[in-house]
Amino acid sequence: MQEFFMDYGLWLLIALLVLIGLVFLLSGKRTSDGDTPAETITPPEAPHPAAAPPLADPVAVPPAPVAAETVEKTESVASVEPSVEPAPPVAAEPIPVSPAVAPPVGDAAPDDLLRLKGVGPKLKALLIELGVTRYEQIAAWTDADIAAIDARLGNFKGRPVRDQWVDQAKYLAAGDTAGFEAKYGKL
Repeated sequence: MQEFFMDYGLWLLIALLVLIGLVFLLSGKRTSDGDTPAETITPPEAPHPAAAPPLADPVAVPPAPVAAETVEKTESVASVEPSVEPAPPVAAEPIPVSPAVAPPVGDAAPDDLLRLKGVGPKLKALLIELGVTRYEQIAAWTDADIAAIDARLGNFKGRPVRDQWVDQAKYLAAGDTAGFEAKYGKL
């Protein structure tokens, strides 16, 4: 018997730990009280409106006396101010796109934006959707352009500055592959 535990003791210990882990995981999540599983907690039901006790009868409160001066001031203000209806909600205007962000005119083939460090397939698709297809466009971005694009990048917000897209695009637009690789790594 001792030989059995010597040969298989470690495996038995591992099996016991796995079994304890499974029991723990399958026991379900507990509430902060620890008395019932979270899945079985049901919200208390609201009483049926018909079964609600009747409310007390409202009591008529006589109006408080108002000074004559207050009435005169109120009437004069009411006569001066015309009734103003609330203005309809104004839809948010889209951020204007600068010429540096606008798509290039002509038959220029789009650049491979995946060569920029920090730009993956999803971000490339988003940039193309925003009209950014050339390195020259990115290289010409100003701080205002970066802010406008950054506001529209969603989950990728902050990437143009953090990954230095403008500087990278300047190297790639100029065709300076050696300078790009020296600063940002191999393409």
